[in-house]
Amino acid sequence: MSKTARLFQLMQALRSGPAPHTSTALAQDLGVSPRTIHRDIDALRGLGAVIDGEAGFGFTLIEDATLPPLGFTDDELEALVLGLREAELIGDPALSQAASAALRKLQGRLPPRQSHRLSHAVLTATRFDRPQPPTIPVAELRAAAWDEMAVSFDYTDMHGAATSRTVYPLSIVYMDRSSVLIAWCLLRNDVRVFRLDRMRDLVVTGQSFRPRRVPMLRDALAQIRAQQV
Repeated sequence: MSKTARLFQLMQALRSGPAPHTSTALAQDLGVSPRTIHRDIDALRGLGAVIDGEAGFGFTLIEDATLPPLGFTDDELEALVLGLREAELIGDPALSQAASAALRKLQGRLPPRQSHRLSHAVLTATRFDRPQPPTIPVAELRAAAWDEMAVSFDYTDMHGAATSRTVYPLSIVYMDRSSVLIAWCLLRNDVRVFRLDRMRDLVVTGQSFRPRRVPMLRDALAQIRAQQV
């Protein structure tokens, strides 16, 4: 991993979860030594990041609008552009708008040469057959998955059979022709996959299944892969 990539990951780690972050925990997350974390904290401070704390007490990132952007290699920039262009095409309305906004922000923070490369990127994305538009507010579904809250909705399957479901939302997958929710269904007591364009009347129930989403998703993906063999 390059130093630039590691510094970027360290910034993301400092932004996530409750602060302060100990060098030991950060080192485990990034797969480096605590000594490397201390050096990288100094490097980020040198770039303008305001980071409170010290070794033995943990570190807290104080966001600073004057922080200069971390650099990207040209290939990293092309990958970012391609990914965001794809998100514009296949994401739900809120996600698509967020991808467009992220591209504009990225262009505004890049050095002039790379800003030009972003405007005239060699790579782009297009879809002749876009996924069917969702019939629920997907932003609310994403938030429920992050917050590990059960959701209820009405569902019509491919045969036209209608049911009401309460599920633990685990992951949203954007596929070629449809976008789907991978979930643990309380009605079937098993993993189920639901197309977003066949869901109606989404309700976040307030029933928490924290902190089980990550292991449940891992098991669900393993089960789906086993069924495809």
